[in-house]
This record gives sequence, C-alpha cells and structure tokens, in this order.
Amino acid sequence: MITTLTRSIIGISLCGFLFLGTSLATEPVEIGNFIKSRIEIGEMMTSFFKGGKGYGDGQRPSPEAMREMGMDINRKVSALLATHDLTIEKYRQHSPEVFADDAAVQAYLNEHPDLQKRYEALPLDRMGHSGGRRGYKTGKD
Repeated sequence: MITTLTRSIIGISLCGFLFLGTSLATEPVEIGNFIKSRIEIGEMMTSFFKGGKGYGDGQRPSPEAMREMGMDINRKVSALLATHDLTIEKYRQHSPEVFADDAAVQAYLNEHPDLQKRYEALPLDRMGHSGGRRGYKTGKD
C-alpha cells in the first residue's frame, strides 16, 4: 500500500519533470529563427556553388583560395545569422536540438507554407545529410 508521503514524493517529482520538460522546450520564435536561417544558408550556399563557380570553372582551388573562400562564406553566414539574432557558434550548438524536435519543426512549417516550400526545396545531398531531415550534418546523423 502506498503511503501519503510516497504519493506526495511521486507527485512532486512528476511536477518537477513536467516543469523541466516544458521549460526546456524550444520556443516557436527560436524554431522560426533556426528554420529561416537554415533555409537562407542553404539557398546562399546553393547559389554560391551553382555551376561550380565557387571552384573556379570546376577546378579545385589552391589551399590559399580555399581559406579565402572559407572566410568569405563565414562572413556571409555570420551576417545572415545576425539578422536572426544568432551567431555561428550558437547556431552550431543549438541547431541539432532544435531540428531534433521534428514535430515542432513540422508544426512551424505547416503554419508558414511559404517557408515550408523553400525548406523542402533544400538539396539534401549537398547539405551533408543522408537522412530525411534537412540541414547540415551534426555528427549524430
């Protein structure tokens, strides 16, 4: 038979877990910022490398040109992320957990059909993903 004390402890523990779970849930605004960022980064990178122009007529660039290209991409991505109150570091740290919540991402996209169309148009093969989710490889895929 369960005592009143045991019931109280169980009740308090469950409330704590429920509170913790809801406090850690990603906010819709944050989900929106990450989705918009992912879309814009994907579109920017597709445009950047379209037709191999990022590699100079299809030829592999020199190591120096690769460094310059990397710095240029980082500058552009940083500027893009700043419009969504994000940094590259914050985006890299939090995007795996934001995009792991498929239900929240899909709910947001369902509310924004224009973004959903752009999101679904992202090229999975060039974004380092072999799975069904869109985005960059996180090391957990």
